[in-house]
Amino acid sequence: MADAFENILGQPQVREFLRAAIAGGKVSHAYLFTGPAGSNKTLAAYAFAQAILCDKAGCGECDCCQRVMRKKHPDVRYFAPEGAGGYLVDQIRDIVADTSLAPIRASKKVYILDRVDLLSSSSANAFLKTLEEPPDDVVLILLGRTRESVLPTIVSRCQVVPFRHIPASEAAGILMQNTGATKMAAEIAIQACGGSITKALDFLKSNERMTFRARILEVLASLALADDWDVLTYAEDLVVRAKAPLDIVRAAQEEELAESADFLAKSAIRQIEARNKRALTAKSFESLHQMTAIIRSWLRDVLAVCAGTPELVINADVRASIEEAAAKTDEARAAAALAACNSADGALTYNVSPETCLDALLFEIRSVLYGTGSSHKAAI
Repeated sequence: MADAFENILGQPQVREFLRAAIAGGKVSHAYLFTGPAGSNKTLAAYAFAQAILCDKAGCGECDCCQRVMRKKHPDVRYFAPEGAGGYLVDQIRDIVADTSLAPIRASKKVYILDRVDLLSSSSANAFLKTLEEPPDDVVLILLGRTRESVLPTIVSRCQVVPFRHIPASEAAGILMQNTGATKMAAEIAIQACGGSITKALDFLKSNERMTFRARILEVLASLALADDWDVLTYAEDLVVRAKAPLDIVRAAQEEELAESADFLAKSAIRQIEARNKRALTAKSFESLHQMTAIIRSWLRDVLAVCAGTPELVINADVRASIEEAAAKTDEARAAAALAACNSADGALTYNVSPETCLDALLFEIRSVLYGTGSSHKAAI
């Protein structure tokens, strides 16, 4: 029988562990999910939350399950660091204060805190008492890259659940098995989504995302002959396209809030509005990082051709433009352009203006790959 955990692909041990915790009624107050990006930690956290709140242990069909699956349940709160360097002390204090409030719809509340490896000592100290003894109706699920990168005072208060790295080839295979996608399409989706199977599933279903990818690759193929005005125009266009999905998300949020506003208290409405704002921010970052992932994938293909290993090309549908770019550059310059893309991706994480960041990245790729124009690296 299908349950909340069936879509945690590539992590069979985690699936069975969480199922057993629910079936045995042994849900702890705090968990730490550790694993690299793309290992399905966030999906697993939402699946676990679904099973915790659902009267039927995560049936997948009831209103509660549907809301959690759509990330619209008011009693499942997701948080990511708001500061450039990690979680702010005030942010943690707000979370702690929120845990004392009663659930809105369910009998429990689940808090999902992403990237707790970015908790500073001062932020962690503000959280320790709640982490050790949260209210009886609260379950805390913390997500981090590695156990070692999380402060020991946090680790010692949680039940640690390790997630394994899923190699790109295996991830593509899982994607093919679950969607019927071709090998090329699956590999392209995995690369575009930073190795995340869950995001790759959505990517393959979205004509808008596929069109977005096609436009990015078209821009990259045009850079060799682009003048400065062209580059600025390309960057502006890509940022607008990257943000396009936010309008759909915002409209859905407003519609759902309107449906519930009549029976919710003002404090509950404020909580939902704050959650929606965080969700929009997360979606914006996801789209921008997807853009840099697609650029990185194309540059990696150029590097593969320069290195004499064309069989490693992922974006085979644009092989002609990749080979044309490779003919105009060399292995060292392709590697430098790839490094510039990685730097730009990191800059986005630290809230650098997307427009400024992409302007600088496209100028840098053009300059490094082809030796044309001037380098704008300093602007990143």
